[in-house]
Amino acid sequence: MKRFAVVLVMLMSIGMAAQRNDGHRARKGPNMDMTAEQTATLRTKHMTLALDLTEAQQDKVYEINLENAQLRQAKWDALKAQKESGEWKRPTTEQRFEMENARLNRQIAVQGKMKKVLNPEQYETWLELQKSRKAMHGKKKMEERGRRR
Repeated sequence: MKRFAVVLVMLMSIGMAAQRNDGHRARKGPNMDMTAEQTATLRTKHMTLALDLTEAQQDKVYEINLENAQLRQAKWDALKAQKESGEWKRPTTEQRFEMENARLNRQIAVQGKMKKVLNPEQYETWLELQKSRKAMHGKKKMEERGRRR
């Protein structure tokens, strides 16, 4: 009976260790510690490699990426401050609608800016990259991580 209990405890502990989840910390990647300028620089260089951008295009794309990174960083800092002070509450349905609407408006604006900067061939490639990036942040990424099946 003792052996059975020991084996059962060992099996449960192995099973629990395999199920380990770091929660919200698991999503924190190296990008969270970078400044907006660093993030914009890296994103611009990735786009330069993928789209073969000229120097003038690189400068314009950097400005777009910097603006987006600064906005993202400001929102992240504000949310972090609210959570640390205890003022954060789950947004209401109306607030979520407003946030989603504002996010989509920003995406439309960025898409328009990119269309002005890139030539038609580069723009089509950029759209494809955006689609694949969005797909990887959804269901497919969860499936790859093994969290959803």
